Amino acid sequence: MATSQMITRRAAADTPPDGSPSLHMDHRLRTALRIGGRLGAAISWVVVVAGAAAIVLPFVWMLSVAFRTSPDLYADPARLWPNHWTLHGVRAVLDQLPFTRLIMNTFVFAGGTTVLLLLFDSMTAFALARLRFRGQNLLFLAILATLMVPFQVTLVPVFLTIYHLGWLNSYMGLIVPRATSALGIFLLRQFFLQLPRELDEAARIDGAGDFTVYWRIILPNAKPILAALFIIQFSALWNDFLWPLVISNQTRMQTLPAALTLFSSQSGVDHAALMAGAAISLTPLAVAFLLLQRYFVQGVATTGIK
Repeated sequence: MATSQMITRRAAADTPPDGSPSLHMDHRLRTALRIGGRLGAAISWVVVVAGAAAIVLPFVWMLSVAFRTSPDLYADPARLWPNHWTLHGVRAVLDQLPFTRLIMNTFVFAGGTTVLLLLFDSMTAFALARLRFRGQNLLFLAILATLMVPFQVTLVPVFLTIYHLGWLNSYMGLIVPRATSALGIFLLRQFFLQLPRELDEAARIDGAGDFTVYWRIILPNAKPILAALFIIQFSALWNDFLWPLVISNQTRMQTLPAALTLFSSQSGVDHAALMAGAAISLTPLAVAFLLLQRYFVQGVATTGIK
């Protein structure tokens, strides 16, 4: 009897006269939610820091190897801080390779190919997204099907074509075969589809043709996706190893990633020189991403949204 009376008194104390939920219970609920929110934020930060460490550590190790001697590297490959510092790797890259020429070749190959790729892919995507013609969807499916064909499969016929055209060891041979991309056409088409068609109609009322609509209306509104695609393709072409190595058998026409193979031979591998060259090669990519990262994130986030 006494126990039931105590329970009744406690319930009456916890329940306000108007019958609303207990303020004490609300306070405990808010406290639990606050603790849960802080715990979730802490877990999120742990995941972010772990992910950042997994991404950054390989680059830190690469820089460490670039300034280590071979005995120091073989003694403990996992160590990030060299016991004996050396500039051998940097000197080897600058002295044994025509470094200025290689950097220029890489810029011409990656930059020129990316500019042509953006032009041709955007024209194709504009036709597929904003125009109407017979076989449009079938053509788009055929373009998507090429995404499943690795470039290595078509390497031999493309090389033979370049050989018969006399474009070996030339910028034309480096650039022209890589000047289009099915991935670029797909991304641009998806972005162009979300742009209001009223823009096209208003321009056509003023007498604009298809090219004017493409150049004056569509492209200015597609800066985010163009910047994102520029970073994606420029990075892939800058690091491209196979095609420049196949198309150029002269060092003066090779790109930096292809020329770095000179430091790997049957007599051994100069790890310091390889890592120093790789670190130097990554610098322009990092600068390009830092300058265009806002457009990159915006372009990736909005592609395909209707």
